[in-house]
Amino acid sequence: MRAAGCVLWRPALSGHGIEIALVHRPKWNDWSHPKGKRKRAESAEACALREVLEETGQSCSLGPRLPTVRYAVDGRPKEVDYWVGRALGGTFTASREVDALLWLPPATARTRLTQPRDRELLDAAVAAPRT
Repeated sequence: MRAAGCVLWRPALSGHGIEIALVHRPKWNDWSHPKGKRKRAESAEACALREVLEETGQSCSLGPRLPTVRYAVDGRPKEVDYWVGRALGGTFTASREVDALLWLPPATARTRLTQPRDRELLDAAVAAPRT
């Protein structure tokens, strides 16, 4: 299974630092970065942009590439390509797939993330140059 997503960020509303977007998926009861399955013939970049928009309501611009994450879901291999994504604006609407969106400082986001692999991605995104 191929998928793509972003560690989505925006300048903090306080004017100091950045905030990271985390989505809550009720099916898995977890907090994660926005991501999803690639459609047939869809590029990883197009998938990441589409999934961020679908799950957060935010359009974004892709920044640096992050490590590809590989793991199993129900015994099947899954590979997710990630980028750092800068939020450009939009409005979140809850759905069956994603019922909550939080914008948190990186340290707080790190403790909220459910999976260790997502914490590693966050660390890589925070260390990456932002434009």
